[in-house]
Amino acid sequence: MSAAADFRLALADLGAALVELAVPSAIIGGVAAMARGVERATADVDATIAGEGVDARRVLAVFAAHGIEPRLGDALGLLARSHVLLLVHTASGTPVDLVFGFLPFELEALANASEVDFAGVPLRVVSAEDLVIYKAVAWRPIDRDDIERLLARWGDRIDLARVRTWLGQFASALEEPGRLAEFEALERRARGA
Repeated sequence: MSAAADFRLALADLGAALVELAVPSAIIGGVAAMARGVERATADVDATIAGEGVDARRVLAVFAAHGIEPRLGDALGLLARSHVLLLVHTASGTPVDLVFGFLPFELEALANASEVDFAGVPLRVVSAEDLVIYKAVAWRPIDRDDIERLLARWGDRIDLARVRTWLGQFASALEEPGRLAEFEALERRARGA
C-alpha cells in the first residue's frame, strides 16, 4: 500500500472509532489545517474528545477494535498526567494523539466543529477560527505558518476579537504576555499590512 493509502486508512479507522465512541470529537492539528485548505504535510493525526465522564478504558477498547493501540506501556498513567493518549494506527504506523478536552475553549471548539470530507474520509474537524487559537497556543514554527495561511484563507470569516480573547486568557495562564502581541504581528503580516 502507498503512504497516502496508509494515511487514508488511518484516518478512516480513527473516524470510525470516534463515531463509535459517540462523544463530541474533532480532528485538530495538521490534518485539520489541511482539511481547512492549508497546503502542508503531516505524518500524524491529532484528535480531541470531550473528556468529562469518559471512561478511558472504553476509549482504549474502542480504538483497539479499530486497529489503534497505545504507543506507550503506561497509556492511562500518561492520560492522568497530561490528558493525552499517545496511540498508533498499527496497520499503517501512523501516530495518533488523542486529547481529552475539559477546558471551556476545548468544549466550545468541539461544539463548533463540522464534518469535512478529507481524502474521501468524512471527519469532524475544528473550525478554522478554533484551529487558529489551538495553534496560537502551541506556537511552534509550523503552527505560526499554519496560522498565517489560515488567516490568509479564512481571515474575513474569522472573528479576530474572539481569537484575541481566548489567546489572551491562554497567554496569561501560560505566563507568556507577549504572545498576543506576537499574534498581532503575524495577523498583520497575513493581511499584508
